Amino acid sequence: VQLQASGGGWVQAGGSLRLSCAASGRSLSRYAIAWFRQAPGKVREFVAAIRQSGGTTVHADSVKGRFTISRDNTKNTVFLQMNSLKPEDTAVYYCAGGTTVILSNLRSQTAYSSWGQGTLVTVSS
Repeated sequence: VQLQASGGGWVQAGGSLRLSCAASGRSLSRYAIAWFRQAPGKVREFVAAIRQSGGTTVHADSVKGRFTISRDNTKNTVFLQMNSLKPEDTAVYYCAGGTTVILSNLRSQTAYSSWGQGTLVTVSS
């Protein structure tokens, strides 16, 4: 599956953005999808993940209560709604997909075999 992340941009602190991860080539419903991010000079970190049916989601503690991952399998798209953005949320955001991601590995980068290109989110103070 090919994944395409979009929706990044510039926003002031406290603002909102919604990222999209669209799939082509295969049905996204077969894939668990996660968002990761990489800030300048830092390692890539887990943000949120959602299982195939959408019934299970996990969020990093740093974004819990502010970010929400969701999916619409009819549109072959996964979303990341980001509210109350902070300057420390500035990063390139990547979506990734995997068909064999077990519950305990949802936060693990190595569990995902398909990666989209990143979309840059810049939050100014």
